[in-house]
Amino acid sequence: MIYPKYYIGPMSQNIVDSIIEFCNETNNKIGLIPSRRQVERDGGYVNKWTTETFSKYANKLFLVRDHSGPRQGYTDDDGYKSLKEDCKYLDMIHIDPWKKYPLYEEGLDWTLKMIKFCYTENPNIEFEVGTEESIRRFSPTDIDILLTDLKLNLTNKEFNQIKYAVIQSGTSLKETTNTGEYDRDRLTSMIQVVKNHNLLSKEHNGDYIPVNLIKEKMNLGLDAINIAPEFGLIETLSYIKEGINIDKFWKICYDSKRWEKWVNSDFDPYTQKLDLIKICGHYVLSTPEFLKIKPNIDPQIKINIKEKLHELYR
Repeated sequence: MIYPKYYIGPMSQNIVDSIIEFCNETNNKIGLIPSRRQVERDGGYVNKWTTETFSKYANKLFLVRDHSGPRQGYTDDDGYKSLKEDCKYLDMIHIDPWKKYPLYEEGLDWTLKMIKFCYTENPNIEFEVGTEESIRRFSPTDIDILLTDLKLNLTNKEFNQIKYAVIQSGTSLKETTNTGEYDRDRLTSMIQVVKNHNLLSKEHNGDYIPVNLIKEKMNLGLDAINIAPEFGLIETLSYIKEGINIDKFWKICYDSKRWEKWVNSDFDPYTQKLDLIKICGHYVLSTPEFLKIKPNIDPQIKINIKEKLHELYR
């Protein structure tokens, strides 16, 4: 099977619709990477989609649960109810217990348990393992040890359902900036480790970096990259350019509190209203409050999103 090079966060229905149209128009393949907060068994913040309704809406795209596992949703749960639904409706699951269990032995144990549970639910489900460095940093040696331990403790059939391992070359997000420091040597070392285990390499947080750098990474062997908030920002900027009521948009964003984890300690939400909207806008696009002030510019938003997609595939 040929897997996508680009995996996009379904930050809104407009983004999903744009990707569906783009794939139909160009015959390119793109994956969608819903987080548990965006799309969930009992409904997420994007269009109130459940895992089932989302999968039916975007059934022609490759669907990957991003960051499954404990403490990855709105509550400090173990993630298993979500996993059960994911196994029914998605193509691949990113197994990521590392947010709650950053210590290696615990993280490994949870990774094994989650894979075995999912494989029992659906032996055709595929997996992505590892995590991004904002959650837990891995060195090339660390990822080699993880993949070796997974191979030792899973059956051949279970291990063969792992398709991607997350590599880390210096990507991290804050506000609307990629604050990571690119390490070319680390990139190539981790890619080689993953290839040695006959897996594909994937990097997270590919937002807000030059397309030529993304393509450089792929020329060096990177197989795929995730991009999410940047597409939400494209839609948010489209509303700002159209002249949406900034004060009302800011109030909706501010009250949501979704911006708080993305800003530095010196961020002032009252004097940096536009910055707050840019950081947080995509979280509120499906809320009743936003829909009351939303300009009717969906066709232009799709054009703007497709421009970015064409840039990636040029």
